Amino acid sequence: MHPRTVEADEHDSLKVTPMKRLLLCVLAATILAAAPKKPKLIVAVVFDQFRYDYLERFRGDYHGGFDRLLTQGAVFTSAHYQHFPTVTAIGHSTFLSGALPSVSGIIGNEWYDRDAAALVTSVSDSQTKLVGGPAGAGSSPRRFLVDTVGDELKMAGGGKSRVIGISLKDRAAILPAGHMADGAFWLDNSTGRFVSSTYYFEDVPGWVKSFNDAHPADGYARAKWLDHTMPADPSKLYPALAASPYGNEMVEAFAERALESEQLGTHEETDLLTVSFSSNDYIGHSYGPDSPEVRDISLRSDVLLGKLLQAVDRQVGLDRVLVVMTADHGVAPVPEVNAARHMPGGRMPPGIVAGTVQKALRARYGNFDWISNTQDHSVYLNWELIAAKKLDLAEVTRTAAQAVAGIPHVLRAFTREQLMNGTVLPDTSGRDVLNGYYAPRGADVEFLLEPYWIVGTAKATHSSTFDYDTHVPVVFLGAGIRPGRYDESIVVNDIAPTLANILHVETPSGSVGRVLSEMFQ
Repeated sequence: MHPRTVEADEHDSLKVTPMKRLLLCVLAATILAAAPKKPKLIVAVVFDQFRYDYLERFRGDYHGGFDRLLTQGAVFTSAHYQHFPTVTAIGHSTFLSGALPSVSGIIGNEWYDRDAAALVTSVSDSQTKLVGGPAGAGSSPRRFLVDTVGDELKMAGGGKSRVIGISLKDRAAILPAGHMADGAFWLDNSTGRFVSSTYYFEDVPGWVKSFNDAHPADGYARAKWLDHTMPADPSKLYPALAASPYGNEMVEAFAERALESEQLGTHEETDLLTVSFSSNDYIGHSYGPDSPEVRDISLRSDVLLGKLLQAVDRQVGLDRVLVVMTADHGVAPVPEVNAARHMPGGRMPPGIVAGTVQKALRARYGNFDWISNTQDHSVYLNWELIAAKKLDLAEVTRTAAQAVAGIPHVLRAFTREQLMNGTVLPDTSGRDVLNGYYAPRGADVEFLLEPYWIVGTAKATHSSTFDYDTHVPVVFLGAGIRPGRYDESIVVNDIAPTLANILHVETPSGSVGRVLSEMFQ
């Protein structure tokens, strides 16, 4: 065929005939219809230490918010975290950033800061002060190296979106809300008042003062919960609220007040409310996942979530709201309960790791203090001493790791060098430890225990790479979301890019997730 004929044929194929124009219009309309309509309000909810199986185990007794999510929402049944350790600060930092600790810098609830030669928390900030409560240092997201969906909303809308974070815990209020939030509020255990930080404002807003001045915490004195009675003495009552259902009730009531006072969902741009219910975690640590207390707090959480959604519906209308619910981690069974079931697991003796490492290093290098700090799964060596003795840091670290690996029920031990070079076993546990390692803040030795083995003094705890700690709910509810069960594996990191897609804003800077477009109608 003559070349000119080919060009003519190709040109003809590109002509937009009336039929093609119609098909293109139909296709465009289909694509637009598939994306959910941009909501007026995002309600992002976290239940602290809420395993996915709690949704299934207690399903017949849910008649409130969980029931609504499970019947009307998109329920992802195989959602996991892909980092180590699985703890509160990391889960909350992941939720609306989509970032891994290796990028976000949030490597735990707390870690050893070599520059300060002290332990720091994920949100501690000596440059700020507490407001709304007693004098003291405040908290902020300054250690958080990436941004969140709320930050992207603020930047895209010229700051017009309102972003509020609420929890019992400072880290759980601050990290999901991000750097540009209009406020983050948490409960002060010494006063029973919601407080904040000078990072956000010089004093808490008037509506917060009004809420606190009503002394709602005092109303729980002598309250009965199962076979527990709350203390009457305020100095004992306020700290006890967190490990009771009443901590969650305080958070829900405060969230309703924030919703009304900040007029969330009524502004020109989309607003964001993040609410983290922490009592589930305190109760889970105190009694374990198989306890009557955990069942009870789960049922009460269903009721409280239903109450919050009703308040949102009254103010905004749920047809104009997108709700997303998850948890920050799961929990391991109580070792003694597992033993009675002839299951594996147990408790590591307190101090065994530090003692073993010190003994090994002293035997080889001399009778000195070779450890600067130890955390549950981390060992920070004394770099100054190692340098002064003109020793090779990598060699000393390998000696320490070998000592840890020899402790019964340690599954694996990793050196700083291995984690920086990525030389670990290529399975999910190796991947998760790599994902959780941020070198400027990381330890010299990280280690994993065998399944169902735990460290610490709590009755039950979490932090491993195993399903009981990583498997959590992810549920979306709102206009344009196709209800149903979605059994394909996803990661919690997928939430942030999905919200960014719905909101037509940039994906948060550290996000590694994907858009969950399969749930779009």
